[in-house]
Amino acid sequence: MHIVQVHGREAEQAFREAKFAVVPLGSIEYHGPHSPLGTDLLLAQGFAERIDPALRPLLYPAIPYTACPGKTTDYPGTIAVPPDTFHQYLAAVLDGICRTGLRRILLLNAHDGNIGASRTVAEEITGRWKDASLLLVNWWQMAAVDAPEKLGLFTGTTGRGHGGPYEMSAVKALHPELVEVRKEDEELAAPPPLSSLPYVLVEGTPRGWNGYTGSIRQISLEAGEWIAGEVSGNLNRLLARWLEGGGTGPEGSGSGSA
Repeated sequence: MHIVQVHGREAEQAFREAKFAVVPLGSIEYHGPHSPLGTDLLLAQGFAERIDPALRPLLYPAIPYTACPGKTTDYPGTIAVPPDTFHQYLAAVLDGICRTGLRRILLLNAHDGNIGASRTVAEEITGRWKDASLLLVNWWQMAAVDAPEKLGLFTGTTGRGHGGPYEMSAVKALHPELVEVRKEDEELAAPPPLSSLPYVLVEGTPRGWNGYTGSIRQISLEAGEWIAGEVSGNLNRLLARWLEGGGTGPEGSGSGSA
């Protein structure tokens, strides 16, 4: 059910019947000449639409404008919102949802610039609403990193990266007409990782970067359909456990926690 389609006279019933709210988080940001500026928005909305209706989600409109890193700010089409503005806005949105009586909220994120703010706001909201439960999920972490390469969908790369084959194949599965790689589009090889363990490296001008990165000629509908199916299945299983009260502690566990 979409909140924008609920009539005022039916609102209280909709809030009672829903088990949780879904707030997709996107961005308007340059993802390369082959990709739509609304890549993150389309992914967040698209995976929200694939949540099993039997779980009784109440879908809210995706948040399109957010903080963007300096490395994409100067590329055409990027709209960057100051981080403190986004923080206050997101906190107000989530507070408003809690006031409806809904206390479980899924933040379904498609933009890495949202990760820090989402976590900080989640702590703020759960401090204010003690019975609230906020689940933060980055869609790209709902599938194993190396699975596409093991399946032969990508070669010599996991496909991860801004505007790269993993992300854009997923967009292609949701909106095939919106991803177009032309012969003049440059492939950009990202440097090898520094470690197999998680880390965060922030650079103003990364190597192998021109507003996007990756072996973009490996983008395919086949890869995208596998990624979308895997992400959707794992997301729905995670949501079912969350709604059943499953978990490993106050901080949660697994690659799906932001």
